[in-house]
Amino acid sequence: MSTTSQHVAIIGAGPAGLMAAEVLAQGGAEVTVYDAMPSAGRKFLMAGRGGLNLTHSEPLPQFLARYREATPHLKAAIEAFPPSALRDWSEALGQETFVGSSGRVFPKAFKASPLLRAWLRRLDSQGVKLALRHRWSGWDEQGRLRFQTPDGSVAVEPRATVLTLGGASWPRLGSDGAWAEFLAARAVKISPLRPANSGFTVAWSDIFRDRFEGQPLKGVVLTFGQHTVRGEAIVTRTGIEGGAIYALSAELREAVLRDGRAMLNIALRPDAEIGELTARLSAVKGKQSFSNFLRKASNLSPVAIGLSQEAAKASGVSLSQLSPADLVRLIQAVPVQLNGVSPIARAISSAGGIAFDELDDAFMLRRLPGVFAAGEMLDWEAPTGGYLLQASFATGVAAGRGALKWLNS
Repeated sequence: MSTTSQHVAIIGAGPAGLMAAEVLAQGGAEVTVYDAMPSAGRKFLMAGRGGLNLTHSEPLPQFLARYREATPHLKAAIEAFPPSALRDWSEALGQETFVGSSGRVFPKAFKASPLLRAWLRRLDSQGVKLALRHRWSGWDEQGRLRFQTPDGSVAVEPRATVLTLGGASWPRLGSDGAWAEFLAARAVKISPLRPANSGFTVAWSDIFRDRFEGQPLKGVVLTFGQHTVRGEAIVTRTGIEGGAIYALSAELREAVLRDGRAMLNIALRPDAEIGELTARLSAVKGKQSFSNFLRKASNLSPVAIGLSQEAAKASGVSLSQLSPADLVRLIQAVPVQLNGVSPIARAISSAGGIAFDELDDAFMLRRLPGVFAAGEMLDWEAPTGGYLLQASFATGVAAGRGALKWLNS
C-alpha cells in the first residue's frame, strides 16, 4: 500500500485516536485510522451506556491531582486541552453539556452515540479514512506496519504513526493489550498491565452470596489505611465492586498483590451520632426478632445487616451476642477482607503501559522516531468521574500535535 509523504497512520479508533486524527486532518495531513473492530469507538459507546461522563468540573489543580504519580507527565497535555476545551469541542459537534450534582460533566443527550456519530461525520468531511477490521500485528522486516484483515495481510508505510490501542480492560471491545509484545520487542519499556477501577474478590458465605448478590450498600464510607471514600458499593457473587471501591482500587490492588489480602472497613451509618445510635440499640427489643429490631433501631438495609452478620461470624460470634457499644463499633467499621483482584477483562480501565520516560514532550517514542502514543496505552490511571476520558482526549490532542510537528520538520 503506497502512501504520500504526509500520510499518518493512527492505530485505534477510540477517543485518543479519533482526537489525534482530527488534529492531524485540520493540520493538512492525510490520515487513516486503523482498528481491529468492525466499527469505531466501541469502548467509548460502552462507557456511555449509563450516561457519558465526559469530564469533571472541579478546579484544575484538584483535577490534575487525580492522576497521582502520572500528574507531572499529563499536566501539560491536560492544561493544553482542559475540561473547558473538551466541553467546547462537544458543543461544537452539537452536543451541549451540563454539570451534574456530583460535579461530573455529561452531554445533555446523556449518551455517547449522538456525539460519536457527529464526530465521525466531521472526520469524514475532513478527509479522515477509517480502515476497520484491520488488526495491527507489529512491523515487518522493512519497518512497515502490518495489519491482518479479512482479505489477508496488508503492509503500510506512513510518514508517522500514532498508537492509541487502549489498555487491556474490556478486551472484547478491542483493547486487549496485545500491542505490548510488539513494543517490548523494540526495547520499549512497558509497565505490566493491571486492573484499575476494578472489583475485588471476597470469600462470602454461601448464604450471604445467594441472598445479597447484586445488592447495593448505599451512603457508606469506605476506609483503607489513610484513604477514605464516601459512596456506594455493590455485593457481587465473587466479591465487591462499585464507585467507592473503584476510588480506592489502586491502593487496594497494590496491597492485595503485595500481601495477598487487604482489609477494607465499611461504615454503614457514617452520619449517625454514636451516642444516639447506642441508645437506640440499648432499648428493649421485646418479642421481635433481633434482625427486625436491628433494622428498625439502626435503619440498616437488609444487605447491611447481612454484611454485619458476616463480619461477626468471622469473629466467632453472632450480632445478638454483642453489646450495644460493640455493635455500634462494628456497624461503623465492618471489616471486609479482600483476597483477590477481579480479572482485568472485567475492570473499567487498566493501569500500566508505556513508561513515560520512553516518550519525549511531543508524546513520541524516543526509540521509534515518528511513532507517537496516547490514551490508555500510557502508564497512568485515574478514578472514574470523567478523568479517564479527559486524559485520553488530551493526550490524543498532544500526540496529534506532536505528529503534525514531525511531519513539518
